[in-house]
Amino acid sequence: MEVIEKVCKFLKDAGCYYLATVEGDQPRVRPFGTAHIFEGKLYIQTGKIKAVSKQIATNPKVEICAFMDGVWLRLSGELVEDDRVAARKSMLDAYPELRAIYNENDGNTQVFYFKNATAIFDSFIKDKEIYHF
Repeated sequence: MEVIEKVCKFLKDAGCYYLATVEGDQPRVRPFGTAHIFEGKLYIQTGKIKAVSKQIATNPKVEICAFMDGVWLRLSGELVEDDRVAARKSMLDAYPELRAIYNENDGNTQVFYFKNATAIFDSFIKDKEIYHF
């Protein structure tokens, strides 16, 4: 399994992960649930009207943490917005339940892919696995 696929599968299987951004000098953390591979890149989704969107625009460096079955994943990197309709549509097709509040043409749906990412899988009983993509 390719690294990006392994990371995406873990995030999806965990069901919920926590995305950390910064606002000025204040860390901000919130639950997220989207993880999708499009054109070989790992994507997440949010809405442009949300504070998290403004935080990412100011500082695209983020970190994700997810925990499942005694293993945690920390994923850090930079988020790059992909403003193509095809990218937004692919995400919403992967998460059709989001179509109740988002649409790829609504001017609000926003998708980002990870660049310069480091994924660390860790637990108390196994050695760390560190990957870069």
